[in-house]
Amino acid sequence: MYLFDKTGLEYVHKKRTDRQKKDNLWKSILEDIFDDFLRFMRPDADKVFDFERGITFLDKELEQLFPPEKNKVSPKIVDKLAKLYTRDGTEEWVLIHCEVQGEYRKNLPQRMFTYYSRIFDKYGKRILACAILTGPVLKTRPNSYVSEFLGTKLAYSYNVYQISRQSEDELLKSKNPFAMVALAVRSVLKNKPLDDEALMKIKLKLARKFLKMALPKEKIYAIMFFMKRYIHFENSNNDIIFDKKLEQIKGRKETMGLVEMAMAEREELGLMRGKIEGKNEVIINMIQNDFTDDVIAKAAAVTPNYVQKIRTSLN
Repeated sequence: MYLFDKTGLEYVHKKRTDRQKKDNLWKSILEDIFDDFLRFMRPDADKVFDFERGITFLDKELEQLFPPEKNKVSPKIVDKLAKLYTRDGTEEWVLIHCEVQGEYRKNLPQRMFTYYSRIFDKYGKRILACAILTGPVLKTRPNSYVSEFLGTKLAYSYNVYQISRQSEDELLKSKNPFAMVALAVRSVLKNKPLDDEALMKIKLKLARKFLKMALPKEKIYAIMFFMKRYIHFENSNNDIIFDKKLEQIKGRKETMGLVEMAMAEREELGLMRGKIEGKNEVIINMIQNDFTDDVIAKAAAVTPNYVQKIRTSLN
């Protein structure tokens, strides 16, 4: 028996859909700028990690330890486990735990310790652990788990990045791409409720800052897509207006182009809906026949970054 009328069911469906969209957005952006996130959290990251050796995401290993939640309406969590190499050649693991919806959960410390203990128990890997909190709660969240009983004590500390508590001025000063992600999330948190006019001002302000950064094209795709989808207009016609204003700001010679941007969006949506299996088969076949990423991208009408993701997954 339904507990909601039609309006209530539509609300629940919309809320669930919004959560799924943000879930997918965070999964993508964490992979696309994982190195920049580490640099953002640790200014010495380039001295510690050898990013030229690549980053390997261990989704299967993590899912074995923590199966996805079956309750689709429950607060969403995105976890990324990655393998990197340090400058001295040591293999190390990095865990990013992201509370996508940001609901306040008192058991965060215990949950963070559970992540560490299960990973260490099964794989024997010490990890750098970071919790990203995206919700509106301003109360400082704990960064340690302590358990003590009759002289036996356990203390575990981890890193916490709470977006709601960050300074807009400091984020605007940052030259790190992850600062743009944090600004997009913070803008929504700090300015609710928002109408489309206010959203337009926010998105254009972020775009002006973002376009001053010298970034690889694939990171431009990723961050622009995140910003456009995370801060979304109620009236879809405003997306067209925003694109036109964006073109005026950038100038056509400096922009990736609206067509390319739309292509990137179609790719992301296709991944979410699982409707590009046939195209993937073509790409995989061309990869196996030693075609370059640029040639494959043109033949399959996708971006080189998308081809590179498939190539990496095959390896």
